[in-house]
Amino acid sequence: MEKKKLKVKIFDKEYSLLVENQEIAAELAAYINNIMEETKEELPDQPKDTIAIIAALNIAYDLFVEKNKNREFSIQATDKIKKIKLLLSDSKLISSPS
Repeated sequence: MEKKKLKVKIFDKEYSLLVENQEIAAELAAYINNIMEETKEELPDQPKDTIAIIAALNIAYDLFVEKNKNREFSIQATDKIKKIKLLLSDSKLISSPS
């Protein structure tokens, strides 16, 4: 896929990016900007670098939560598949002529 230039504004600073998908990159930039603005509202007296670190920690926390949800879903799905296979195996034993 060809990369395209995209200008985004995050926390009052403009960045030029080289991206494959402009829509996703713009959405990510907006998400990051939103988290940083929320952090600034919560901590108005903090310097920009502190706000950036706290925002990064909040984003990392969100990612961590989502990864754990995905992991838990995968474990539950695997368990259900094993139960279904066991039930199918048992039903074949019951229905097969002796």
